[in-house]
Amino acid sequence: AQVFVLATLNGMSASYKSSFQNLFFNLKYGFLDGKLRGYVGDLLDDTDYVILAECETLDDVVSYLSATERSKISNYGATHSHPSALVEMCLKSFVSDFNTLRSLAPEPLLTFLNYLTYGYMIDNVLLILAGILHGRDAQELIEKCHPLGMFDSIVMLPVATNMPDLYKLVLVDTPLAPYFDDCMTINLDELNIELLRNTVYKAYLSDFLHLCKSLGGSTSCVMTELLNFEADRRAVNITINSLGTELSRDDRRQLFPEFGNLYPVGHRALVSCDEYDQVRSVLAENPAFTASPSLLNKLAAETAVEKLLNEEEVRRCRLTLEKNFQYAGFFAYMKLKEQELKNMMWIAECISQQQKHTS
Repeated sequence: AQVFVLATLNGMSASYKSSFQNLFFNLKYGFLDGKLRGYVGDLLDDTDYVILAECETLDDVVSYLSATERSKISNYGATHSHPSALVEMCLKSFVSDFNTLRSLAPEPLLTFLNYLTYGYMIDNVLLILAGILHGRDAQELIEKCHPLGMFDSIVMLPVATNMPDLYKLVLVDTPLAPYFDDCMTINLDELNIELLRNTVYKAYLSDFLHLCKSLGGSTSCVMTELLNFEADRRAVNITINSLGTELSRDDRRQLFPEFGNLYPVGHRALVSCDEYDQVRSVLAENPAFTASPSLLNKLAAETAVEKLLNEEEVRRCRLTLEKNFQYAGFFAYMKLKEQELKNMMWIAECISQQQKHTS
């Protein structure tokens, strides 16, 4: 039957072949795609944010979220007296939803969803390393780790005093191990933590891009666009954060992901930047960014580069969710949920400090 289907597909026109592939996508992933659309429908919209901004207390926020069934936070029964407690409950709801998707996903979607968690795993490793260097309690640091980035050997992190120990005791049996191959000579001190983070993320994004291209179809096309933008944003952030530091231009260049809309011409321009406005000029001269009227207008209005890139990511993810028959919707949902959690923390902090009208 499988041979017959493949032979049939090969003999079809492009339009009919696409229709059959879409049919097979629905047969295999229709239920999961439906659940994803339900989770996307639960994301807070502009009206929700207006109402939340008018809440007087954190309990009012919880009451509104529970009444609109936009969150399952009432199931966790924790105190709502502190912004971090409220956001933690929202995070638990998100983690529960994502793990539901992952538990039901067949291959290769399961591998794709697992890749989405690798960034959290990297962040957790770097969080604990940085905290230990500052004398923080290891158990306290582990409790602050993102739930989607937890793995068994992470508890061994506090005893790792150098990169070889970190690799052998913590990373060797995890998916992160290959990403640390080029980091063995980095000293684990405060100055090198961000260098380590950017080096590992560079390897991770390249590997993720390779996976997405191997999946083919719409997933490959859409995810390549999204990961190109992610690579561009990391290159821009690395440049901005290294301005006025001892990081050499060559070291800066080596931290950039070796793909993206800015690669390679834009990378050469970013390496040469010595001032913040020069970074803005690099983006304003790149076709990938000037093609977006809203982004171009914000660049001209001198909006903070980090803010406009964040808003552009949200815009792209929303557009991605309008497309069908591909995995990128799961990536877009995760990114939008991350932004929602940041927004919730901001609103909760403002309410807690009685600064509701802070912009």
